[in-house]
Amino acid sequence: MNHLIILPVLLPAVLGAGLVLARRAGLGVQRLAGLAGTLVLLSIAVGLMVQATTTPAQAYFLGGWPAPFGIVLVLDRLAALMLVLTAALAVLVQIHAVATGWDARGTHFHALYLFQLMGLNGAFLTGDAFNLFVFFEVLLIASYGLMIHSGGAVRLRAGVQYVAFNLVASVLFLFALATLYGVTGTLNLADLAGKVAQLPPGDAALIRVAGVLLLAVFGIKAALVPLHFWLPATYANAPGPVAALFAVMTKVGAYAVLRVFTLVFPPTTPDTGALFAGLLLALALATLAVGAIGVLGAATLARLVAFAVIAGVGTLFIAVADFTPQGTAAALYYLIHSTLAGAALFLLADLVAARRAGDGLRTALPPIAQHGLIAALFLVAALAMVGMPPFSGFLGKLMILDASRGALMALIWPIVLTSSLVMIVGYARAGSLLFWKAHERGSRATTHPAQPLAFGAVIAVLAALAALTVFAAPVMRYLDATAAQLHRPTAYIAANALPGVAP
Repeated sequence: MNHLIILPVLLPAVLGAGLVLARRAGLGVQRLAGLAGTLVLLSIAVGLMVQATTTPAQAYFLGGWPAPFGIVLVLDRLAALMLVLTAALAVLVQIHAVATGWDARGTHFHALYLFQLMGLNGAFLTGDAFNLFVFFEVLLIASYGLMIHSGGAVRLRAGVQYVAFNLVASVLFLFALATLYGVTGTLNLADLAGKVAQLPPGDAALIRVAGVLLLAVFGIKAALVPLHFWLPATYANAPGPVAALFAVMTKVGAYAVLRVFTLVFPPTTPDTGALFAGLLLALALATLAVGAIGVLGAATLARLVAFAVIAGVGTLFIAVADFTPQGTAAALYYLIHSTLAGAALFLLADLVAARRAGDGLRTALPPIAQHGLIAALFLVAALAMVGMPPFSGFLGKLMILDASRGALMALIWPIVLTSSLVMIVGYARAGSLLFWKAHERGSRATTHPAQPLAFGAVIAVLAALAALTVFAAPVMRYLDATAAQLHRPTAYIAANALPGVAP
C-alpha cells in the first residue's frame, strides 16, 4: 500500500495534538510548528497529485482490513486536486493570521487549524460514507473553535447558530446512512455503487429518500438556498483568516455531491438521476439570485463577501447539476476560482476592518492606512469574483454557460448574467464608500503598521488567480481528465478490489 495517502490525515492529527500538549512552549513554537506542518502538507498533497496524474485510483486500507468492512481512503484526481487547493490556501491564510496577530488573540489557534485541515483532508480522501460523516464532525468541532476564536458575544451567538444548523445536517446524515445501510448492507462508496444499481424496484423509494436526505446534508454544508441561513452571520463574524479558510468549506458540500452522485446515484440511474439533477439546478439558481441580492444590500464588507460566497456556490452548482463531463470540468475550474477569490476578499476585509472602526458600508469613513494598495487589491479581487474579463471568473462562467446550452439555456443564462450585473453594482457601491468617497471626508488617513507578510498573502492568492487564468489550458486538461474519471468510476471501484462488484 502507498502509505503517503494517509499522511494528509495523520500528520495534522498528530501535530495538532502535540501543539495542544505543548501550549506552554510559547506562541513562537506554535507558529513555527503550525506553519511547518501546513508546508509539509502542501508538499505531500503535490506529491499525491503527481501520483494521481500518472496512476489509476489508489486505495489505502487502514489496518489491512479489506473493503467494505474496513476503513478505506481512496486517492484519485479529484481528491488530489482538493488536497492541493486546501493545503495551498491553508499556508497563505496561516501566514496572514500570524502577520496580523490573529493567532495570538486566543488559545490553541494553530492546533485547531491543523484539526480543521485533518477534517478537510479526511473528507476528500475517505471512500466510506460513514467516515465522511465522521470527518464532517471533525470539521464541525474544529471550525467552531476557530470561528469563536478571540471571543465576543456577537461571534459566540453566530457560532451557536452555525453549530445548530450543522447539527441538523448531522442528524439528517445519520438518517440517510441508516437508510442506505438498511437497504444495501454497506456504506462503502464503491460497494454502494454496485449494490444500488442492482436493487429491485421495490427498494427504489427508500433509495430516493436516502438520496434526498444526502442532498439536504450536502446542501447545508454548501449553503444552498434555503439552507444557507447559517453562512452570512458565521463568515461575517468569524476572524478574517478563519473566514478565508472557510472559503474552501462550502466546497466540501460540492465535492460530496460530485463524489456520491456520480458514483452511487449516477445521472443514468432510473427514477433518481433526473430527480436529483432537477432539484440541484433549481436550488443553484435560487442560491445565485439570493447571493447577488445580498451583495447589493450588504451593510458591511465582510457580509458582502459572505453573500458573494453564496452566489459563487450557486454558480458552481449550476455546473454540478449538469452531471456531464463537460459540466463537471467547468464546475471544478470555477470551484478553484471561487475558493481563491473568496479567500482574497475575506483577507482584504480583515485588513480594512483592522485599519478603521469596523467595515461598515452605510456611510463613507476617513481614508485608511495603505489606502491605495488595499483599494487596488480590492478592485482586482472584486473583478475576479464577479467574473469580469480577463480574470479566471470570466473563463469559469463562460465554461458553465457553454456547458448549460440546451433546453434550459433560456432560464440559466439570464439569471447568471443578471446576477453578475447586480454584483458589479454591489462591489462598485462598496468600493466607492470604502476608497473613493473616503477622501471627501478631508481628514488624514489612519495609521497602522504596514504588515508586509499580510499583504504578501493576499497578493499571493491573487497571483494564484492570475496563474489560473494564464494556465487555463493545462489546468483544463487535468480537470477534463478528472471529470472523465468521475463519470466513469471503474478505476475507483477497482481500487477497492470488491468481490462481486463489476467495474
